[in-house]
Amino acid sequence: MSTLTLDLGTSATKATLWSGAELISVARAPIPTEHPRPGWAEQDPQCWWRSVVDACGEVRARAPAVYDGVDAVGFSAARETFALFDVDLAPLGPGVLWSDRRAQESVDALGDPAGFRARTGVVLNAACCAAKLWWVATYARDSFDAARWVLAPRDWIVARLTGEVVTEPTLESRTGLSDLDGGRTGPVTARMGDRLPPAIATTATLPVRGGDDVAALALRPGVRVVPGGGDRACEVLGTGADAATPMVSWGTTTNVSVPHPGPAAVLPGTAAVSRGALEGFVVEAGLSASGSALAWLARLTGRDHGDLLALAGRGSEPGARGVVALPWLNGARAPFWRADANAAFLGLSSAHDVADLSRAVVEAVACDVTRCVELLAPDARAIALAGGGTADDLWRAVVTAATARDAIRRWHDESASVGARMIIAAALEEDLELDDVNPVREVTAPEPSLVDALARVRARSDRAAEAVLDLDLS
Repeated sequence: MSTLTLDLGTSATKATLWSGAELISVARAPIPTEHPRPGWAEQDPQCWWRSVVDACGEVRARAPAVYDGVDAVGFSAARETFALFDVDLAPLGPGVLWSDRRAQESVDALGDPAGFRARTGVVLNAACCAAKLWWVATYARDSFDAARWVLAPRDWIVARLTGEVVTEPTLESRTGLSDLDGGRTGPVTARMGDRLPPAIATTATLPVRGGDDVAALALRPGVRVVPGGGDRACEVLGTGADAATPMVSWGTTTNVSVPHPGPAAVLPGTAAVSRGALEGFVVEAGLSASGSALAWLARLTGRDHGDLLALAGRGSEPGARGVVALPWLNGARAPFWRADANAAFLGLSSAHDVADLSRAVVEAVACDVTRCVELLAPDARAIALAGGGTADDLWRAVVTAATARDAIRRWHDESASVGARMIIAAALEEDLELDDVNPVREVTAPEPSLVDALARVRARSDRAAEAVLDLDLS
């Protein structure tokens, strides 16, 4: 069976072509982000579609016979991004990204944060989708009144291919518009009216329809579309994470996720809870930065992301020669959830260079990851790595040392795409196991001297975070 998975990320769409359990080809097409005001993050929805067309065109060019025989298309997707669409599915304005923080003043309108989190599983903050939709309904009234649908990028792409306007539980459960029991209550949901799409199963199958959109992707008649799931739910599937092995992903941001059989209402309020892809729930701690912090540094220095990681590995040393970074360019998310936090480098002198700054960012992200692992899975024996950053030797060494746990890396680092493939298998009742698709490639053990060095970094980071955030981390 030939299948196509589309991972709709923040900065790019990744198309992955599979023949059975074998990955045949991967292509990536960028999605630009605009920041029209401080704290705002927007994308043109048409760029979402163009990135899908471009990525699919590239994988087809590499393996036309496999692509032309595709039986099913499935998705993994970034969550909490949305745009408004009219009755013909034309966008009515820019898409508002998950990282956008314009809605701080709307947070108070949504009630008690503890009650909101207990009901929805979502941590109430300025980046929360529900808060931003309240802002749109209040301050972008003309567009809101004209909107027939509020859709995530994945849901819009599915509608263009199938004619069905739907969502599914893993994306819906991260919006703050639905309850953990699947119901839809609350002030924002009521204000949305019938603009929210109905939810179908993650493993539902929808036939493609004819028309220009399907032709643009060169999909044959009879192809089935599987909605798939949100990126974190897919990464949990694609890494084989469990309660003893939390998933740690490095991408535009970094995330720690643990599968859980129930809503996990007893967990700390700084942990989010969302629906799992095939069963249960996912308990999450989402950081504010990792790749995005290095991307910011790359823009300032004129270097690219890979160059900065290479410099950090060979041009600096453990502890970044005394530089400590607080990487919160878009506020501090898990485990702190402080929208008013800002980024900083401490301990700088004229002797430091870009290699030290880059290393300090990597170590700072590893410190936040360690805090989140301690919060969600204190008894974890190992961590399961996911995301594009997993391929970097420095990141694997640093996060292993910071957490003082083995790191398991599977063959395909883009675990969200693997998870989407596993959802297709479940939907079509294929006899396919994770180890068939994504076997373990290597296990990295903590290096003792680096563990000691990162413990000292963590202590300095704790003191800096305490001072900046007015906390007691002892």
